[in-house]
Amino acid sequence: MPAQAIDPDETTATRRHRGERIAAELSGDPNPALLEMLDRDFPFLANAVTSYAVGEVLARTVLDVRTRQLALVAAFAALGLGDFIKIHGAYALNAGVTEDELKEIVYLTTIPAGFPRALQASQAVAELLASRRTV
Repeated sequence: MPAQAIDPDETTATRRHRGERIAAELSGDPNPALLEMLDRDFPFLANAVTSYAVGEVLARTVLDVRTRQLALVAAFAALGLGDFIKIHGAYALNAGVTEDELKEIVYLTTIPAGFPRALQASQAVAELLASRRTV
């Protein structure tokens, strides 16, 4: 089995536990608020996000955390998903990405997604950076 292949014998509970650990590491919070809300109000989504998206996809090591988070910010910027830009932008900053690097993603967004999406991304990044300065 290739190094990054998913072990078919691994349980969902094992993947979820790994996902919870990774989410805590990315956010710097042992109990990320988003996951707590999902667990309380949407347990199926919480399990899917934590065990698959985080416990399998974000657990991969082909890309380092910093690169992976920049790629996610770029994808969410192109899709116009500001809330996800803020979440993964914060993870990126926690992983050592600079404010200038996040802003560069906004500029790059103009090429695949156009100026309206870049403007949306700029607002999300500005809100994220402002929120981190007031904490």
